[in-house]
Amino acid sequence: MLLLAQGLRPTDWLVLALYAALIIGAGVWSQVKQRSKTATDYFLAGRHMPVWAVAVSTIATAQSAATFVGVPQDSYANDLTYFSASIGAILAALLLARFVIPSYYRMGVATPYQLLEARFGPGSKLATSWAYLIGRVFASGSRVYVGAIPVAIAFFGDRPDVTMMWVIAGIMVFSILYTLWGGLDSVIWTDVVQVAVYVGAALVAVFVLWRHIPAPAAEIFDAWRHGMPDGTSKLTLVRTGLDPAKPMGFDPAAPFTLLTALTGWTLLNLAAFGTDQDLVQRLLACQGAKQGGRSIIASTLLGIPVVLVFALVGLLLWIVYARPDLMGRPTPEYASGDTADIFLKFVMREMPGGAAGLIVAGVIAAGPAGVNASLNSMAGTLISDFYRPVIAPGRDEAHYVKAGRLAVVLWGVVLGGFAILCIWWQRHSGQSIIDFVLGVMAFAYAGLLGVFLTALFTRRGTTASAIAAMVVGFLAVLVLQPPVWKTWTAWTDWTAAHLAAVRIASPWRLVIGAVLATLVAAAPRGRAPSPGAAG
Repeated sequence: MLLLAQGLRPTDWLVLALYAALIIGAGVWSQVKQRSKTATDYFLAGRHMPVWAVAVSTIATAQSAATFVGVPQDSYANDLTYFSASIGAILAALLLARFVIPSYYRMGVATPYQLLEARFGPGSKLATSWAYLIGRVFASGSRVYVGAIPVAIAFFGDRPDVTMMWVIAGIMVFSILYTLWGGLDSVIWTDVVQVAVYVGAALVAVFVLWRHIPAPAAEIFDAWRHGMPDGTSKLTLVRTGLDPAKPMGFDPAAPFTLLTALTGWTLLNLAAFGTDQDLVQRLLACQGAKQGGRSIIASTLLGIPVVLVFALVGLLLWIVYARPDLMGRPTPEYASGDTADIFLKFVMREMPGGAAGLIVAGVIAAGPAGVNASLNSMAGTLISDFYRPVIAPGRDEAHYVKAGRLAVVLWGVVLGGFAILCIWWQRHSGQSIIDFVLGVMAFAYAGLLGVFLTALFTRRGTTASAIAAMVVGFLAVLVLQPPVWKTWTAWTDWTAAHLAAVRIASPWRLVIGAVLATLVAAAPRGRAPSPGAAG
């Protein structure tokens, strides 16, 4: 029989009640301030959102539960080289602010896929919209799964499959109802509150963890400096990735290096913030292109210290559970098992009253923080790119708002179903939480990125090549997935000997998929871009 977390005290429940009141208050305030009378109000918040709010909301969508669970797990088990991906994020933000966001505002589009209609024709817009929707099911569904992990541990003490299924269902019901209520306006202001809560919770965790460790600061830092299995430092931020001992001169299995930062992670951020309606929708909610560009740059820069806080949580947890000599006590038995659970295990057993409640509130905030936005953007894409122009043109705005709300419910059911599938997928993938989520996102982005790069920076491509490119990008990423790669390379003795042992990290899968997709999209000579289609 499942029991609510027995470690929560009255002060913890009071904190959770205050959090619930804060979320409801943010939603009511945004509704009073702005009623969704048109589709633009509902899906783009009337294009009136301030830069700072869009930046914070973008952080919520880009990070959310994957950061809350995955970053502490990564720094606990490894070092800080995950931060090298920030180099790619900064490069991508500068390119997007200069070239891509202004193109969207000049054309007055509601989704980035409408730009492709002007470039390649209506067929390409419909195809890329469907590619986005399918890819977003993969990306957001995996995030719902990750968000359910800490919620299950916080309230039920463990995460067996049945418990995870119920938690996923609860997250989706909450997200559907909240998204139905207020549209993007409510989503953005709720995101602001939730980011404040989960970042505040992480700061409290750092403070409590630091005070929990009896060793002096000098000994803690010395332990970090020699904490990796090979004696190297857990504080390492950047590794080049070059390895002369490897056949290609680098290790393709290493996900976080300077090489992957300048290639795969730059492409990932270009795709996420330039082609993914989930994030582009926020940038289009600003008053103009200049404000949209500022919001993406601000979001990227603000996100770096947020990730640093969660990485510090993982480093401190490593001292608590991997260095009993510094703690003056043996490692508790409950610390064994999946390292993804280690943060919440500490919270439920070692946090003082009130602080544990704040962490659980942060867990809940991080869980649905990006889901509400995904539902809104997926519904917006379905209505703007399919329903309104193809199925039911010429209806009044109230009709499209109602149709959008029905689309929110539809996508909520689909996302929940895929999140349940991820329970088994991640377990058999052998990947960490962060690597799993980022790897799944490559399905969404490889083909889309190839088509958008062709549209924005060449005069080549047709509707047929754009559709073919999206198929090629998806299949390339699928073939490079560890279980699939191992299966097909074992077909012959030669591939078994030379390829089966090769592991390709998620950023390189995206690079390979995007390059192949771009080559396919740009293969035929196409019509020139329309005047507003390029930066």
